[in-house]
Amino acid sequence: MKPEDLQERIPESEFIFSASRSSGPGGQNVNKVNTSVELRFNVKQTTLFSEKEKQQVIKALKNRINNEGELVLVSQSERTQYLNKKKVTERFYILVSDALTIKPERIPTHPTKASDNKRLEKKKRRGTIKKHRKDTDIDDLI
Repeated sequence: MKPEDLQERIPESEFIFSASRSSGPGGQNVNKVNTSVELRFNVKQTTLFSEKEKQQVIKALKNRINNEGELVLVSQSERTQYLNKKKVTERFYILVSDALTIKPERIPTHPTKASDNKRLEKKKRRGTIKKHRKDTDIDDLI
């Protein structure tokens, strides 16, 4: 699923935004302007996803979801609240779309006959090089 599809499907009214003082850039404004934005989206209580989709999102983003079932994202990298809000909503749509995308299962493969033979040939060549290093006779050195 693409982030653009989610933007049409999930309205911003589903989000709970809160602002706080940021520790990021802002110069003298850092100590007096609330530029850090926190986005909360309740995955468990939303009616926009089916039960299967909810479980998929919860499984994929389990480290970002709190005990109440809220997906919590924070942005404080920009100097203004507006840009941080925009950035955190974009990140939300990307994360959720990645969580809802079903990735194909990998089919394990085996090395080909040719690659096995090539590997063994390399090993033999390397072994003969090392063997020729040792061929000095002790009697020749005396």
